[in-house]
Formats: sequence, structure tokens, C-alpha cells
Amino acid sequence: MSLRIALLGLLTAAGPASGYDLTKLFESSISNAWQARHSQIYPELNKMAAEGLITVEEKGPRGRKTYAITDEGARELRVWLIEKEPSRSHRSEGALRAFLLPTLEPHEAAALLRVEAASYSVRLAELEALHAAKSSWKEPGFGHHALDLGIRQTRLMRDWAEETAAEIEGTTRS
Repeated sequence: MSLRIALLGLLTAAGPASGYDLTKLFESSISNAWQARHSQIYPELNKMAAEGLITVEEKGPRGRKTYAITDEGARELRVWLIEKEPSRSHRSEGALRAFLLPTLEPHEAAALLRVEAASYSVRLAELEALHAAKSSWKEPGFGHHALDLGIRQTRLMRDWAEETAAEIEGTTRS
């Protein structure tokens, strides 16, 4: 369902677009919050068109189709945003690893956390650079709030990994 909602949101924000254009938009924006592959997007567009959520506005060379959101699609997006309670449960390999850290030797756990912290630092720098590029715009644009959330979550995870590594290292020095 979320891929469908993401595509409806992109068509709302960007206007009519081809599957290729939507894939590129997905990669440059929503992929920071939701992952989808090219091979998932095209079949979903076909289903959405069959269900009347989008329409093929134009057909071009080599089978290129330009899609536009319909009133029914706009209604579905709105209902999902306003009425659907988002799932608060999720699988997290990072949380599972955190749970299982005590199965490692302390020096191994601390080293693992230092690698995690470095990885989060790299990701944080990428997100902050994206934020800096977008902050030169006159108005906060599409994805602004999601980018802010991503920056805060990534900073929190980096800080947690660094602090937990230091805590584990402190317990091994007695």
C-alpha cells in the first residue's frame, strides 16, 4: 500500500510523469523514507491505472506513458494521510543487533558500534548536505519534513552508537 501512496504523492507534487520520471523522482526524494525498485514501480502503476487512481494522459515513443492522478487517486491519498493510522511496528536489524550485543566480547561490541557510528556519520553528512541545498529555496518544499525527521533520527542513532560504545569500553577497563 505504501508504494501506491508514495506514487500518488509524487504525482500530486510533481504533476503528470512517466514511469521513468517517477522512478527518478523516487530515487531522489522518497527513497530516503521508503525503498522501491524500478521493477516494483511499473507493475504498481499498471494496477493503479486499472483501478482508476491514475490515468494514462499521453502515450509516447517506445511505449512511454505519462501518468496523471485522478480525483479518485487524490481521494485515496488524502484518506490515507488523514484517516489511516500508520504502522508503528517495524523490523529493525539495528535494534536486533543492539539487543544481541551482549553475545559478543566487549571489545567486539564496541568495535561494531564504532563502525555503526561512522556509518551514521556518513549518512548524516549526506542528509545535511541535501538539507543545505534545499534550504536555499524560498519555501520548504516537498519532502522537507521527512528530511528533517531523517536528519534527527540519524543523528540520534550516531550519538547512541558512540555513547554505547564508550559505555561498553568503560566497563571493560575495571
